[in-house]
Amino acid sequence: MPQTARPGPQEPPETRGRTTIADGVVEKIAGIAAREVPGIHALGGGFTRTMGAVRDRVPGGHASVGRGVKVEVGEKQTAIDLQVVVAYGVSIREVVAEVRENVIAAVERMTGLEVVEVDIAVNDVHLPDEDTPQTSEDRVH
Repeated sequence: MPQTARPGPQEPPETRGRTTIADGVVEKIAGIAAREVPGIHALGGGFTRTMGAVRDRVPGGHASVGRGVKVEVGEKQTAIDLQVVVAYGVSIREVVAEVRENVIAAVERMTGLEVVEVDIAVNDVHLPDEDTPQTSEDRVH
């Protein structure tokens, strides 16, 4: 009896199976992409940044790249909310436009998800003198 060739799957490989992307993955990508934009000092609201700074100083703790980022991820689309602190002197409108563009490009390129919106809340302006360390005279001995 002659053997007949088994027909191979007719569907392309990308349609054979399902891929799910966790919210945390999109949060990390969006957080990194937002921080890459010049003029962004930090992500997160005041309380979130304070708690994160404390967590970062704990031995074994590490900075969360998803801090200040919230996402909703569906099968094909995602929506992203960012809380940012901008550097003093930059054009907020230009910086947030660049953040939005960079986040959308990074998330769509890396995940294949369509980014339907990126909402950005500017929570603070970072002043240059906020980074100056205290002098020894200001410290309690």
